[in-house]
Amino acid sequence: MKIGLALSGGGIKGVAHVGLLKAFDEYNIKPAFVTGTSAGAIVGGLYAAGYDWETILDFFRKTSIFKLSRFARSKPGILDSLKFANDLATYFPEDSFETLQLPLSITATTVISGKQHIFNSGSLIKPIIASASFPGVFTPIDIDGTLYFDGGVIDDFPVEPLVQNCDYIIGSYVNPLSAMSITALKHSYQVLNRAYEINLHHRVKNKFDMCDILVCPDELSKFGTFSMRNVERIFQIGYASTCEALEKHFTLF
Repeated sequence: MKIGLALSGGGIKGVAHVGLLKAFDEYNIKPAFVTGTSAGAIVGGLYAAGYDWETILDFFRKTSIFKLSRFARSKPGILDSLKFANDLATYFPEDSFETLQLPLSITATTVISGKQHIFNSGSLIKPIIASASFPGVFTPIDIDGTLYFDGGVIDDFPVEPLVQNCDYIIGSYVNPLSAMSITALKHSYQVLNRAYEINLHHRVKNKFDMCDILVCPDELSKFGTFSMRNVERIFQIGYASTCEALEKHFTLF
């Protein structure tokens, strides 16, 4: 049985994907294909390269996002996305999709034409960074003369590339839409973030039924997109939720 794994975007909430990989290890589940967007592209890339969940978790623990040296100068964004290339080069010394141990597809969005692009061959590091370049926070990435940013702008949950190649699809979606109190909307940025969450949810919810197993922990709605102090808790939520989901389907594996 060929298992496909789809990993959503979600900023630091993407660490929940690493918890899923720990559960996969314990249940001896080995995907044959991986897709990812944004944070899911980072996790998916490291996993497809053969790194275990402990190494991937360590990557998130030690990679500081808001270091002074990463701030952009004369570019459209707060952080210069290219300044993360060295962090990834340590893990991808050959910088190539073709050297990965598993087939990987990651999505990004073209800034000018507004179209989705799926990367699955050639250089690897720039497409990963592009896929994770959240608009306004990270600068767009130039790849062969075309500017790209976050794949989640169009598709935050890339399930479709798995359909033709896989017998069984497991999806990890870390941007749940939960109920909230009106008192939580005290500032304009909170209203904007809520609008973003609602838009995201309604663009991907029809894909949930495409997954044979969907891991989507409601508890992740409590965490911000870039809150590094919650890495350990998010990891544990991803792990526990995946174990619970796999236990219900244990006879299949």
